[in-house]
Amino acid sequence: MKTALIISVYKNTADLAVVLKSVEQQSVSDFMTVISEDGNSTEMADFVKNYSGKLDLIHLTQEDLGWQKNKALNNTIRTIDADYFIFIDGDCVLHPNFIENHLKFAREDRILAGKRIKLGPNYSDQLRNAKTVSEFAKVILPEIKSIKKDGAKFYEEGIYISPKSIFSFIAYLRKMSQIKGCNFSCYKSALEKINGFNEDYVLPAIGEDIDLTWRFEGMGYHLYSLRNFAVQYHLYHKENWSDQSVNEAIMKENQRLKRYVTLNGLKKLEEN
Repeated sequence: MKTALIISVYKNTADLAVVLKSVEQQSVSDFMTVISEDGNSTEMADFVKNYSGKLDLIHLTQEDLGWQKNKALNNTIRTIDADYFIFIDGDCVLHPNFIENHLKFAREDRILAGKRIKLGPNYSDQLRNAKTVSEFAKVILPEIKSIKKDGAKFYEEGIYISPKSIFSFIAYLRKMSQIKGCNFSCYKSALEKINGFNEDYVLPAIGEDIDLTWRFEGMGYHLYSLRNFAVQYHLYHKENWSDQSVNEAIMKENQRLKRYVTLNGLKKLEEN
């Protein structure tokens, strides 16, 4: 099975460098690494050109016309010859078993979904400076109080549980109600079934994750949780969330129409 790790980015090369180090440290290596850039910045081009790690990076770009992550992802899906796609963001560092566990639980009728711990500023810097992610992962549980004090959110998502552990039942009990765009995976055939991401969304949030959930489910797929199995560490930065009312309106209208297959996706379809 050809697997592609898709990393969505926009100009932030400093965090991407940390993320790529975590990709280099994965317990499996038989996958492609694709940088899906929502733009075509010289900073990112120079970063990829000068990258000297052990990964063979594939860098895909598009004209920078504002937030068009969904368009970038659709271009990536069309371009990359892979059977299975794992989606992450360029500010989310991966636990060493992240890709292994996504592949371990992959099934054609499943959409695998996990979450991430949102680290505070001090522990983000600690992770940036750590020699290995494994080294950092060991401090999560013993230093959980300090991590919370540093302003971490969803701190329980940072605790890794091996599927082989006697504590794995805890992870199996945890469920996902929605996809998170920074941590999900599925077969290419599933994405083709819903015609990919809806490019009507031109503002962040909803369009790259929540909108996918109901459309996948409407086409017979089910969400399978990888919480604590596929662990991510989100690096701290200031967040500027836009008003989500526009995106909510787009989704509600499509839900009303039961439009599981988007018209403005991988293919441009005519309305029946």
